[in-house]
Amino acid sequence: MVLWRTLTTSLQVWITTMMHILQRNDLQLKKMNKFLYIAVLLLAVSCSGDFNQPLEPTEAPYIEGEILVKFSTDVAEMIDVAAAEGTSVTRSGDIDVDGVLKAIGTCSVERVFPMDAATEAQTVESGLNLWYVVRFDRSKCSTADVARRFAALGKVQVVDVNRNIKRAYTGKATPLSKSRLEQAQTTRATVSDPLLAAQWNLINNGDQFIKDGVVKSVKDADVQCAAAWERTTGDSSVVVAVLDEGIFIDHPDLKANIWVNEDEIDDNNTDADNNGYKGDIHGYNFVHNSGHIVSNNALDSGHGTHVAGVIAAVNNNGEGISSIAGGNGSADSGVKIMVCQIFSGNTATSILSTVRAIKYAADNGAVVLQCSWGYISPKANAYDWGESYFNTKDEWIAGSPLEREAIEYFTHYAGSANGAIEGGIAVFAGGNESAPAAGFPGAADEYISVAATAADFTPAVYTNYGPGTTISAPGGDQDYYFDYVDETHRYGEVGCILSTLPYHVAESGYGYMEGTSMACPHVSGVVALGISYATQLRRHFKASELQKLLVDTAVPIDSYMTGKKEYRRYVADIGPMQPMQMNMSDYRGQMGAGQINAEAFLAAIADGAGAEMVFPNIYIALGGSVAVNPARYFVGGDSLTYTVTASDSSLVEITAADGKIVFCGLKSGSTKATIKASNGKSFDFTVTVRRGANDNGWL
Repeated sequence: MVLWRTLTTSLQVWITTMMHILQRNDLQLKKMNKFLYIAVLLLAVSCSGDFNQPLEPTEAPYIEGEILVKFSTDVAEMIDVAAAEGTSVTRSGDIDVDGVLKAIGTCSVERVFPMDAATEAQTVESGLNLWYVVRFDRSKCSTADVARRFAALGKVQVVDVNRNIKRAYTGKATPLSKSRLEQAQTTRATVSDPLLAAQWNLINNGDQFIKDGVVKSVKDADVQCAAAWERTTGDSSVVVAVLDEGIFIDHPDLKANIWVNEDEIDDNNTDADNNGYKGDIHGYNFVHNSGHIVSNNALDSGHGTHVAGVIAAVNNNGEGISSIAGGNGSADSGVKIMVCQIFSGNTATSILSTVRAIKYAADNGAVVLQCSWGYISPKANAYDWGESYFNTKDEWIAGSPLEREAIEYFTHYAGSANGAIEGGIAVFAGGNESAPAAGFPGAADEYISVAATAADFTPAVYTNYGPGTTISAPGGDQDYYFDYVDETHRYGEVGCILSTLPYHVAESGYGYMEGTSMACPHVSGVVALGISYATQLRRHFKASELQKLLVDTAVPIDSYMTGKKEYRRYVADIGPMQPMQMNMSDYRGQMGAGQINAEAFLAAIADGAGAEMVFPNIYIALGGSVAVNPARYFVGGDSLTYTVTASDSSLVEITAADGKIVFCGLKSGSTKATIKASNGKSFDFTVTVRRGANDNGWL
C-alpha cells in the first residue's frame, strides 16, 4: 500500500506538470493537446484507485462504459449507412476503427445528434454529424484505456468523456403559503398580478428592506422592468430554451407562455415532425429520452419551474407573480419557454444530455439559452467544493470539446439572417462558491456569465465574481437579510426571489429561491425582452452585437462596494450563526459590467442600433410551397396590406391565405420579386425554385 501511495504521488506530480505544460503550449498541436488532455484527465481520476477496476458511477466525474468520439468524415459516412439499414451498429466498416471497437466489447455506436432532415445541412457544416457515443463493456476496459485507444487512431479527430454536470443551485425552495397568496389576491390595489409588490427584483422602490434605521435596499436596484414594459412586454415569436429540471407546464401562471411545437402531435410514440425526437410537444426530456416532461419528481426542487417563472410567467392575468418578458395578458404577447429537461430529481446531467438539448434548442427556434448549471469555479475552496475541472478557457476547450462545439452551434445557427437576431445568446449562472472567478462554460468570453446581487446592489454573499463574470443581476441574499427574520418572515424568504413552483414543492404554486441560478434568468429574460423589442421595431442584430449592447448599457455598481457587508448563515434547527463580514473592496470592478438594465438596453435598440430587417429570399422545392408572414418585416405590419409581384410569373405562383403570402414552385429557375406594403414601403427579393435532393438540400 505504501508503494502504491508513492507511485500515485509520483504520477500526480507528473500529471500536474503536464497540466501546466498543456496550459502554456500553443505549438500548432491543438488536436494532439486535446487527446493528451483527456488522457491526463482520465489518468488523474484513475489515480484514486486500482487502474484495472473502473470507479463506481457515483464517484466518477464521468460516466463509465461510454466514450464520445468524433470520427473522420469517411468513417462517419460508413456508420450512417449501416444505421440507415436498420442494423444494430457495433462496427464502422473501417478495419482500424473496428479493431478497437471489437477489443473494447462495443455494445453500440450511435450518432450523438439524431438525424433531422431540416437541419442536417448545417449539422454537417458544423461537424456535429461526426460525433458518436460508443458504449462498451466496462468489465473489459476502463474509460481511460478506451480513450487512449481511440486517440491513437488516425481516423479519430477528437475524444471526449461523458462527464457529469451539476446544477449551479443545490438548495431548497421556501414555499409561499396558500394563505399569503390569498391575502395578496384580496388586498391588491391596481396591480393585476397580486404578488408583484413582493418582487423587488423587478420593481425596487427602495422601501422594501428598512428596519431600525438600517436600509438594505436601494431604489432601482432591480432590472428596470417598469420603464421597459412601456416599450414592450415580450413577443410570442421569441423562444427561450430553459435547460434545467422539468418545468411544470400546466402551472396556471406559466401555461400560456410554454412553447408549443406545432409540427408535433401529442403522442410520445411518434415523431411527426421527423426531427429525431418523439412527442416533443413542449420540448424534450433528455434525461429519460422522452417527450414527457417530468416536474413532479419527489426529489425535484422546483428549480426549472422557478427559473421559467422569472423569465415568462404570464403578466397581467390576475395570477400570482409578474415576470420580465411575460407579456401583457393578450394572446400574442409574452416570450415562450421551451422545456429542455436535463435534470431530474437529484440526478446530475451529463455532457451527452446537455449537448443534445443545446442543439435541439437551436434547431427548433430558440434564440436564448438559459443555463443555470456549469462547473465549479477554478478559484473555489477545494475543501468545501472539490477540485475544479478547468482553470482556464483553453483547458475547458481542450477538456470538453463536444460541449464547446454544441454551444458554438447554438450561438452561430440559432435565429435567422432575416429575423431580429442572427445567432443565439447563451446565458450561464456564474456559480455559488463565493469564489473570485466564474465557472465554465459561462466564463468563456463568448458567453454571458451572471453574478448575483442583493436589493441594494451589493454582491450576494455566495456569488462568484471576478474573471469570467460578464454582468450582475438580482439573485437574492437570505443571509444578508438575517435581521428581518421573525414570526411572519422566514429565513429563505426575506430578500430572496419569488417565482413559480410545482405544487408538490409549494401548495400555493409559488415560493422563494436564491443563487446565481436565479440571477441568470433575469438576464435571459431581459435579453428575450430586447429581442422582442427588436422584432417590434423590425431591427436586425447579430447575436454578438446584441450581447455587446446588453453589456454596454449595464448600470455601474462599484460605488456600492464600500466598507464591510455583515451577514449570518443559518443552520437548520439551530438558527443564525455568528456574524460574518465581506470586504466590499474585493468586489470592486469584479461584478462584470455592472447590473443589467432592461430600460437602457431597449432604449439603445430604439436609438438605431442594428440594421433594418429585410424581407428574405424565398427557396422552394419544385411542386412545393412556402408560406411567409409579411407583417414580420414591416413596422406596424399587422395593420397593412401587401402586393407581391414576380418578374417571371411562370416560375412561381403567389397567393395570399390567412394573412400569409404563399409561394408555389411551378418550374426550376430564379426570378426577381417585389413586395410592397400599403404604407409605401417595399422590398426586392429573389425567388428560387429547385428540385429537392432527398429533403436535405438542393440540386
